[in-house]
Amino acid sequence: MKKKVLSAMLVSAMVASLFAGCGSDKGGDAATGDSTNGTEAGGETVSATSDDPNTLTVYAWDKNFNIPALEAAAAAYKEANPDFNLEIIEQSQSSDVEDAITLAGSSGDYSNLPDIVLFQDHYFQQYVTNYPDAWTSVDDADVDWSDFGEEKISFSTYNGTHYGFPVDNGTVIFAYRTDLLEQAGYTVDDMTGCSWDEFIEVGEAVYAATGKYLLSMDGDGNDLVYMMLQAEGASQFKDGKPDIANNETLKEVVEKIVEMANKNVLYLANDWSDYTDQTIMGDMVAGVMNGNWIIPTIEQVSENSGKWAITSMPTLKGGEGYASNGGSSLYITGNCHNVDLAKEFLAYTFGGGDGAVATYDAALTNGGVITCCISAGQSEIYSQGVDYFNGQSIYADIVEMGSHVKVVEQSDYHYDARSNIATAIINIKGGADLQTELDTAQSNLEFTMGL
Repeated sequence: MKKKVLSAMLVSAMVASLFAGCGSDKGGDAATGDSTNGTEAGGETVSATSDDPNTLTVYAWDKNFNIPALEAAAAAYKEANPDFNLEIIEQSQSSDVEDAITLAGSSGDYSNLPDIVLFQDHYFQQYVTNYPDAWTSVDDADVDWSDFGEEKISFSTYNGTHYGFPVDNGTVIFAYRTDLLEQAGYTVDDMTGCSWDEFIEVGEAVYAATGKYLLSMDGDGNDLVYMMLQAEGASQFKDGKPDIANNETLKEVVEKIVEMANKNVLYLANDWSDYTDQTIMGDMVAGVMNGNWIIPTIEQVSENSGKWAITSMPTLKGGEGYASNGGSSLYITGNCHNVDLAKEFLAYTFGGGDGAVATYDAALTNGGVITCCISAGQSEIYSQGVDYFNGQSIYADIVEMGSHVKVVEQSDYHYDARSNIATAIINIKGGADLQTELDTAQSNLEFTMGL
């Protein structure tokens, strides 16, 4: 039977999720509960917790992405528990939540925190280390943790204890313009499981035939190294310390990036705007590789609908590669007034319980959030084809790819490493010595880490 095609509403919602403003407009009341920005009209701060035993409060950001997912979860849980209410206190950005935890932890007073917070994956290990009393273990929640990719769960697990419920899926996709590949004599099947050397060969042919790059990346905030390393099962850190200068896998990755840039296979954009607006939406590329949240950017070029397909990443020696870039999870705070209710609500929805399919179907349709829960990704909604990607059921494919992402060592200094290595790549491309630049990157990062 021919696959159904997802409605235009889903595409519009995902586009809106990328370009949403960070305003603090107060949302209206819904059947699922209130969405507020944390202040009443008169300027009085809204209480972060509620005295109502059936109400939970949560800090979250992005009214077009994360908040619709929370609203979907509240609606699903309310079907089973009609008295339930979720009060979503909207934050301008993720750093507002981090600041709230820092303030509470520094003062030793957690009484102003809500019951639940949405928190960026890359930062949680730092905050649970620094402020252990800010968080509540969820080891006894009714969750089958094997229903999630091991890499995703690793962010919210500390010293063997589960603290978080994954929300959005950051699995990396490699999207290709199939029409441009065909002009160079290739198909997306040729790109699936290829080596980076083979990728470079195709990239040169595509550039010769079409004048377009096969890949682009923000040269300043260069995530290529992290993604390429993770696909190899490697990291920029080892035993809590930088592993840059003598990391042979990292050296090979950097060499491939520089080679791609020098051979017009990779375009290193000047900044994020150049990356999204000029290279992707400006139609300079025949391929895009990043976390799946990049899909709405690709879809901005309406005339290219039906010309794209997604697959896995290349690897150094060949074979399908998998990585993740970005994502967040929900955590119960040490100030939660009803821990049992919070665990039950989160387990029932984001944790793969009876409300997971309803939660994630609505989250995908209304906000573009893709499930981290493998079983929820097997729903009818996820199996539907997406018109822009020529009917490919990309959301089911993304969930499947996410289950294969390898666990690699993470660090609180992830973004510092990214910045230092990005600088090294720019210098190497300009003619500087590779080893000298990597030595400098390691030295600078060690200084930042106080080593």
